[in-house]
Amino acid sequence: MNRYLLFAFSDCKDPAREKEFNDWYDNMHLPDMLEVPGMIKASRWMSAEPKEGEIRRYLALYELETDDLAAFDAKVRERGMRTMKEGRFSDLPVFDPPNVPRTYKQILPEKKAKPTGKK
Repeated sequence: MNRYLLFAFSDCKDPAREKEFNDWYDNMHLPDMLEVPGMIKASRWMSAEPKEGEIRRYLALYELETDDLAAFDAKVRERGMRTMKEGRFSDLPVFDPPNVPRTYKQILPEKKAKPTGKK
């Protein structure tokens, strides 16, 4: 089974509703995404040093396993359409521009640093 990281850059289009955006993302969107078969785990990040005019301040990292990335992508789109029909998709997010590579295949297993002071 191939392992991938999916990067989703986003931002809130209404700064006055930032709290609502983060609540929706953390408590509705992320759990919905984790229901997609093949999804292993997810985390969210925020720019450590936001700059004036920065396009996307937030990053969601999704780790997934699949032997068929196209089929996985179709499941993600299907899930997205279902959440829209159910009224579970917010009008607040702005996601990364289309045609930007966001999914990366693992080519080397994870390596860990040695504990400090150990040889």
